[in-house]
Amino acid sequence: MESTHGIDSGSPSAVLRLLMDGRPRTRAEIVTTTGLARSTVRAKLDLLLAAGLMTGGGTEEFTGGRPASRFVFNPGAQLVLAAEVGATHATVAVADLGCRLLAVEQVGLDIADGPEAILELLVTTWRELLRGVDTAEIAGVGIGLPGPVEHSTGRLSNPPIMPGWDGFDVPAVIAAEFGAPVLVDNEANLMALGEHAASHPDVRHMIVIKAATGIGAGLISNGVLHRGAAGAAGDLGHIRAPDGGDALCRCGNTGCLEAVAGGPALAAKLRGLGLPAHSTADVVHLVRSGNLEASRVVRQAGRDIGEVLAGCVSMFNPSLVVIGGLVAEAGEMLLAGVRESIYRRSLPLATENLRIVASTAGSTAGVLGAAAMVVQHVLSPEVLDARLGAVVSATSVGEV
Repeated sequence: MESTHGIDSGSPSAVLRLLMDGRPRTRAEIVTTTGLARSTVRAKLDLLLAAGLMTGGGTEEFTGGRPASRFVFNPGAQLVLAAEVGATHATVAVADLGCRLLAVEQVGLDIADGPEAILELLVTTWRELLRGVDTAEIAGVGIGLPGPVEHSTGRLSNPPIMPGWDGFDVPAVIAAEFGAPVLVDNEANLMALGEHAASHPDVRHMIVIKAATGIGAGLISNGVLHRGAAGAAGDLGHIRAPDGGDALCRCGNTGCLEAVAGGPALAAKLRGLGLPAHSTADVVHLVRSGNLEASRVVRQAGRDIGEVLAGCVSMFNPSLVVIGGLVAEAGEMLLAGVRESIYRRSLPLATENLRIVASTAGSTAGVLGAAAMVVQHVLSPEVLDARLGAVVSATSVGEV
């Protein structure tokens, strides 16, 4: 029998959470699983059906008497707009409430162009994508940005590579366009949410690394995203690298991991060797084309990242480390370097059962995480029950 922990007799959201695994259930099965009274279950199902969040999923096999209807979560009831914004490009998507991506677009940008230009680009791209999907109400918007974000307000706090973004009210601008809740977080955090939800839902403690123009990490602790006191948890790229020397970082410090292992730093090293590398994508292309110097440089970047990660592994003790981002698309070289350093430098007890793997969600991890962030919010007991309660109140007033 499924766990009934957390089932609240006054909460339609509790019944919905039970059905979100996609398995159709009869009313009797819901009563048995939840321990709620039949009349209570009927009332909650009526609310969820009226809201479109649940549909009839067919009937159980006929065994005499009237067949019983089965109920199932309807992920197509609403849409979610999602975007992961990096320093040089963004992944923009439309998803359903099951976090299934219905439309995805990659767009180039320069984060230094400022918030007005970048947000206008996102809005335009979303509107274009919405033309290609079935019309439905927009439940919310989720955005990942490449800097420290105060999640409760959606404002960035002193982002080192984002002139004009500090304190900018991103949610207000986007909410004015779509009239829906807008949630903002750091892009590495959303990548962690996406990897966790899509590929590793049973892992309780994991670190997800995004290695691209910058280097960031998202931390899943006890199954929940850990943001830290000010939203700065996981800012791996600005920890000093053991061999960072006096390499100048865009944050103003020297020797940061990003300054020696970020995409632009790798491209600069290859240009110094006479190779045509002007971007992170060029670095990846050279490695995938079999260039030995590019492979050597990327493997060393993996070692540098692993040196910093080794301390994180000993302190945080994850069971899984996932390596993603554009640099990771170079293939096994980056991953091999990371493994080499972590297994050499971390405590044996911390690495005994540690897995270090490549991202499986790839370029869509961030938008999957953005969609998951929105769905968790709009279907949370606090939000969903308040919404359904308002519908009931309005209906009662109308009847009077």
